[in-house]
Amino acid sequence: MAIFSKTCEYAMRAVFFIAHRTTSGERVGIKEIANGINSPEHFLAKILQDLSKRGLVQSAKGPKGGFYMDKVTLNRRLSEVVEAVDGNGIFTGCGLGLSHCSESNPCPLHHEFKGIRNQIHEMLLKTTIEEFNEDLNLGITS
Repeated sequence: MAIFSKTCEYAMRAVFFIAHRTTSGERVGIKEIANGINSPEHFLAKILQDLSKRGLVQSAKGPKGGFYMDKVTLNRRLSEVVEAVDGNGIFTGCGLGLSHCSESNPCPLHHEFKGIRNQIHEMLLKTTIEEFNEDLNLGITS
């Protein structure tokens, strides 16, 4: 079972791919990103357009254009990528997807899931794209 939607998974993988490939100031095209993260190009284009509008990735048009990350975008939090694509439901919603679940009317998983959900949110809030990228470059994460 996935924690994030497929769209969010593609968004995060694309952000990491762009960060990794553009640390030396280069720009990367949509075809290369789609191939690199095994994503449908048309679907990815929509995701990247939205992330660009939100300032989570940079883009430039023209022959030397493409997507890239600068110091500002590298310092954005992973939680911002998740919220941009999936909203904040993963951080506030019910683990079973029940609309009536709340603190006063908890589902059977409410209290256990709340702790896990808060840990995920905390991790994503603490980690910047650049920090994650550095870990990838060092081979700490896969």
